[in-house]
Amino acid sequence: QVQLVESGGGSVHAGGSLRLSCAVSEFPYSTYIMGWFRQAPGKEREGVAAIDSDGDTAYANSVEGRFTISKDNAKNTAYLQMNSLKPEDTAMYYCAADPWVVTAIQALGVWKRGGDSSSVGQGTQVTVSS
Repeated sequence: QVQLVESGGGSVHAGGSLRLSCAVSEFPYSTYIMGWFRQAPGKEREGVAAIDSDGDTAYANSVEGRFTISKDNAKNTAYLQMNSLKPEDTAMYYCAADPWVVTAIQALGVWKRGGDSSSVGQGTQVTVSS
């Protein structure tokens, strides 16, 4: 059974940093795209960042330059380094893995629409206070 286990959420003041991790296990595909989308109450779901098996990345405009996604292929683990956090970054962050999407930028769109081809983690809360 595919498992995506997330860690690293929490509460920080504006300008602070957090690092999310997502470990994938029992995934029956050798290549896939990993990343995060977020959902805040009353707001649309947003694809935040994605990385493919070659290391190509894509980011939402709202986080470009502040967030960095990376991946350790040997550990099947992705990381999201979030710097210069803003109150509008407050949301539940969900890790996702998708073997059917071709590019990282496509993955952001799929996750925004809620495509059912992705495996999704349990979510971790990120709260940024002003």
